[in-house]
Amino acid sequence: MLADYLIAGLLLTGGGFALIGSFGLARLSDFYKRLHGPTKATTLGVGCILIASSLHLSLRGPTLSLHELLITLFLFISAPVSAHLLVKAALHLDPRAKPPLPPEQ
Repeated sequence: MLADYLIAGLLLTGGGFALIGSFGLARLSDFYKRLHGPTKATTLGVGCILIASSLHLSLRGPTLSLHELLITLFLFISAPVSAHLLVKAALHLDPRAKPPLPPEQ
């Protein structure tokens, strides 16, 4: 019974994060701001959903289900790297889009 509540909480949290990340992708103004939606919030949302799936399959099945945990690990490693590469490519294409340095004190 407690595991069902934990799984439901992870699914709701993951769905909320994915929804917020999707809104950020659709509503923010420029490329650099839009990149935060899928790389931050949506990554956490999909991670929570995959962990809930792994927990559900491990409790209901005969063995542990580690496939989802491996997918989550790959997602958490690859999302920041791909976001960094996208920003580097965008800055290479338009160097004027680079934000100004903060003023020195």
